[in-house]
Amino acid sequence: MKKLRYGFTTGSAAAFAAKAAACDLLFGFIPKDISVMTPKQIPYSPSYKNPSLGVVEVIKDAGDDPDVTDGMTIRAAVKAEPADFLSVVIDGGKGVGRVTKPGLDQPVGEAAINHVPRQMITDNVLEVCKAADFTGKITVTIEADGGEEIAQKTFNPRLGIVGGISILGTTGIVEPMSDAALVDTIRVEIHQKKVLGENRLLMAFGNYGQEFLLKDYGVDLDAAVKCSNFIKDALMIAADEGFKEILLVGHLGKIVKVAGGFSNTHSKYGDCRMEILTSALLKSDAGCKVDEARELAQMNTTEEAADFLAGQGYLEDTMAVICDEILDTIGRWVPEVTVHLMVYTINQRLIGKR
Repeated sequence: MKKLRYGFTTGSAAAFAAKAAACDLLFGFIPKDISVMTPKQIPYSPSYKNPSLGVVEVIKDAGDDPDVTDGMTIRAAVKAEPADFLSVVIDGGKGVGRVTKPGLDQPVGEAAINHVPRQMITDNVLEVCKAADFTGKITVTIEADGGEEIAQKTFNPRLGIVGGISILGTTGIVEPMSDAALVDTIRVEIHQKKVLGENRLLMAFGNYGQEFLLKDYGVDLDAAVKCSNFIKDALMIAADEGFKEILLVGHLGKIVKVAGGFSNTHSKYGDCRMEILTSALLKSDAGCKVDEARELAQMNTTEEAADFLAGQGYLEDTMAVICDEILDTIGRWVPEVTVHLMVYTINQRLIGKR
């Protein structure tokens, strides 16, 4: 089987371009060995263009992943001005979307540059500022050529992100999305846990689940098997390996699909999250009004939905139904395994467990 080549996120491209542009502006040159370190601890040092002072362009390379942003030009323009203290201000320009609805990673009105890329940009630009003894204000504007057109192929319009793409990435790299290769990787990881003598398995959907475990419970990221979208495959592999007890940790946006019977949570297989949540609310003992259920059904993200349910006092009852339905689905897949649940959102944190 061909080994697939990983790529780098738009966030990594933006961070590198910003660092190089800051060097160009403050040093008057860009070091030959310039690179940024991704959160995955893989260095990133792409080829780039420097069309004018304080401006650097990078071509987004998604590796062998079929990413719609592959080949896009990500540009950073950096400006400096005197100020009383050192600061970095980040904004989006042409081709980068802007948030118009609540419940997303960034507040309404902000550029759709998620928190991890923002931190990467800030850290790398501050590194340059300190090396150059600059103590003023740096403004970084990120642009994406063709972003408005490419965004139409994403969920951005539905989510209320207008005018372009989002600058994303939690690890800084793009792992190729070959289904067979990913399932094989999950199989190897679960087998290794068994060989090492573990009797109970900790499983999370992805990076946010692993981050939640570390931040809220101090559980090392490496302790959890990452099942990605392949929840049924991963659970069946675990059952085949002889695991009898599993703790499954998932963000509501992924794990709620299991309540609806989805065996793969990728959006290409469907997106009925709000329908499932609304159905659970109506089935619950919450006693909601019809208008409230209608309002929930029209929401764009599960973060927004969980915040709404919490504000109305309906979250606990709704999640009781969701957790029961998730376990009912899983029980049909792997009846011989006892599965415990932890469901969370970024804002509300732990919202359901069994």
